[in-house]
Amino acid sequence: MARRERVMRMSVEQPLWRALAGYRVLTMLYAIGFFTTAWSGFARPWLAVAYYAVLFVWTLATLPKVSGAAGCTKGFLAADLTIALTGILLTPFADAHERVMDGGPTLPSIWTAGSVLAFAIKGGWRWAALASTLVAVANLVERGTPARDTVHNVILVWVASIAIGYVVEVARASERTLARALEIEAATRERERLARDIHDSVLQVLAMVQRRGAVIGGEAAELGRMAGEQEVALRTLVSGGLVPVSRVSEDAAEGAVVRAVEEPEEDAPHGPVDLRSLLAPYAGARVNLAEPGAPVPMAPLAARELAAAVGAALDNVRTHVGEDARAWILVEDEPDEVIVTVRDEGPGIPEGRLAEAEGEGRLGVALSIRGRLRDLGGTAELISVPGQGTEVELRAPKAPSTTMNTGTARGKADR
Repeated sequence: MARRERVMRMSVEQPLWRALAGYRVLTMLYAIGFFTTAWSGFARPWLAVAYYAVLFVWTLATLPKVSGAAGCTKGFLAADLTIALTGILLTPFADAHERVMDGGPTLPSIWTAGSVLAFAIKGGWRWAALASTLVAVANLVERGTPARDTVHNVILVWVASIAIGYVVEVARASERTLARALEIEAATRERERLARDIHDSVLQVLAMVQRRGAVIGGEAAELGRMAGEQEVALRTLVSGGLVPVSRVSEDAAEGAVVRAVEEPEEDAPHGPVDLRSLLAPYAGARVNLAEPGAPVPMAPLAARELAAAVGAALDNVRTHVGEDARAWILVEDEPDEVIVTVRDEGPGIPEGRLAEAEGEGRLGVALSIRGRLRDLGGTAELISVPGQGTEVELRAPKAPSTTMNTGTARGKADR
């Protein structure tokens, strides 16, 4: 079965870029609209018309540039800010002196804020501080004197742009942290899936070789001893820490990237499967299966994982109670979930035995049963009373979990 890599790209900045593109268009239209209502009061209206023609073409032509951080290069930001500053400095030459001194709007008006915001989104608060400072200087030069309204507008743009730049930096760091957490979770689930597969096959074979070798004796005993050593080493490896996680991409232009390995079900049925058909092979002289009369439909992967958990519970019965031990399987089809109960007539599990087994690297219950149900979005509850047997209740939702691990295998477990 071919493995494929699923790439998830996250970017909290993309909505900001889309909003900025809309802002630039609207403020460009606002500046031109204001000029058309007051053009008769301009000293040199032809100069303003020429500037607005450049502003109109530039704003529309550069929309792809402000659609994302990748296109918003340093050269573009410098040219964009230059157009804004040029419009501010041209205002005293195009507009009437009285309106300039009365605090009238500059030629680019509030379009200038879009240039500063582009600096903030692209480079954070430091870039925003640089751009807003240049705009502040241009406004002071245009007015010729630090009037109260000019200083107020300068401080407002300066504080707002720096604040937005800082928020973008915080959001970018949070995005990378979330991406690392998701990748660690994906690596953990993949390791648990591999651990289940190893436990369900290799460890069981090694344990059987060790037992049979001790019974046969001779060279087989030595082979059994070596198999036992390998079993211990492999259990230690399986129950160890997390596998190393690759670094998450910190490319601010495209957002953080999370890569998760998936194994597609190439041979899986396209529709739901009947859980009863997967549990039927477990029924026999020593195992009684009680099931509904109607089909119990489940997603193929969920049904196989649930059946594998049932198989792991039955293997526990054979291993720890005996080959001739009796067991009962009860299947309940509820509206939102499927409940499968496995019960035996053994001596029960001593208190603390499961934790002790997990510490020894025997992760049958932890991985082959509880791990499978957790990946399905369900639960596995183990109830045991000394002298009265053990009951394992498996609850799996009918709706597949979005975080369900894609690895599958029929399982065996040990306590």
